[in-house]
Amino acid sequence: MNVNELIEAYVADVAVRLPRRQRNDVAFELRALLGEELQAKAEASGGAVDVALATEMLGDFGHPDVVAARYRPALTIIDPVDGYTFLRATVVGLAIIWSAGLLKEVLQPLESGSDLIMALGRWWLGTVISSLWWPGVLVSYFAIAAWVRRRWPSAGEWKPRLPDQVTGGRASMVLAMVGITLGLLVLIDPRGALELFFGTRLAPVAYDALTYTESFRQLQGPILFVVLLLNVPLMVGVVASGRWSTGLRRSELALEVLVCVVMLWTVLD
Repeated sequence: MNVNELIEAYVADVAVRLPRRQRNDVAFELRALLGEELQAKAEASGGAVDVALATEMLGDFGHPDVVAARYRPALTIIDPVDGYTFLRATVVGLAIIWSAGLLKEVLQPLESGSDLIMALGRWWLGTVISSLWWPGVLVSYFAIAAWVRRRWPSAGEWKPRLPDQVTGGRASMVLAMVGITLGLLVLIDPRGALELFFGTRLAPVAYDALTYTESFRQLQGPILFVVLLLNVPLMVGVVASGRWSTGLRRSELALEVLVCVVMLWTVLD
């Protein structure tokens, strides 16, 4: 193989990695660039143009995959600005899913070491492996967000916002209150809500799955309902003042902690 054949083979390897509409133009440009580079390298070294020098020059120029990437438009699924947010959401989400699944298994009666090993095996197959849907959902979400930012740059323009300003304005808080109220109405009797929309057409197991136990109705249910309902007067205070005051922020944080505690108690019971 002579020098020209070596360069042609390299150019062909780069071109085949590019879209068809780019190949001819890139091959022409790259062939000329490599010729100039090789000639300059020979003059700098004081030697003749030969296969060894051409091979060294092509090695320094880069692998065809790398060179093709320079000409090909970058494919960005997750914007670099979202990288740490994506990683944090992935880690936190997986930690919650794995922890909840592990608690579910270890809280079952375990009478021997083999029972523990079987429980860990069920946790691994049923929770850890199946939890890979969460990173997939996040990749889809951030990919759509990146596409929206590229498609409509004005949507992501920065606008100054006061620290206590209500995101979305009072209208967003009113909509949130409506949503919470409707959600609480469904939570009062989810089976009744299912029957309202579907009648008796669904399988009995669907209705049984949305039927509360008597112990939940007597204890956790009312407490959880009241705790969730407290969000409404909190939002009324925000709408009335038009901003998040220090007191309202503290109340919101305390309420969030209380909701998490009650829901964890409910799930573990």
